[in-house]
Amino acid sequence: MASFVDPLVVGCVIGDVVDMFVPSITMAVYYGAKQVTNGCNVKPSLTVNPPKVTLSGHPNQLYTLVMVDPDAPSPSEPSMREWVHWIVVDIPGGTNVSHGKEFLPYIGLHPLIGIHRYVLILFQQKAPLGLVEQPTSRPNFSTRAFANQFDLGLPVATIYFNAQKEPTNRRR
Repeated sequence: MASFVDPLVVGCVIGDVVDMFVPSITMAVYYGAKQVTNGCNVKPSLTVNPPKVTLSGHPNQLYTLVMVDPDAPSPSEPSMREWVHWIVVDIPGGTNVSHGKEFLPYIGLHPLIGIHRYVLILFQQKAPLGLVEQPTSRPNFSTRAFANQFDLGLPVATIYFNAQKEPTNRRR
C-alpha cells in the first residue's frame, strides 16, 4: 500500500514558506486556460497578467491571498527569499480575488536562474484589513511575519507551481 506524501512537503513549501497546516478552503488557480496544481510547470510568458483565483468559503468570511517566490534570485542562493509578487486582502469567501482589495499590485514572473517555486497562500481574516501599510520592498518579504502582523494565523489553502526562464528564439 502506497502512502500519500503532501506535495507541499515534497516541494519544501512547508518549511521554507509556511508551517504545517490543515487545508480547510478549496482554492483554484488558473493562468488563462491552464489550471495550476501543486508542483506543475507554468511558462513565465503565461504570467504577464494575474492568475484567476477562486475560493470556497462563506461569503461573510474574508480572506487574504499572498503570492511569493521563495527562490529569488536563484534556488541555490535564495538571498532575496521571499520575493512577494502579489497581495490581495478582504476577499469574500465563495468568490474570486477580483472581489478583494489589491494591497500590493501583481507583478509577473521573471525567474532568471534555475527552477523557481511560486507559492499562493490563502489566509482567513478575523476582521477586515482595510487600509494598511504596504511592504516597503518586495525582496526579503516574510509570509510568516506578514501573517503574524495581521493576526491571520495558519494558511487555509496553498498552491505552488514551478517556473523557469524560457529560451529565447535566436535567428542566425
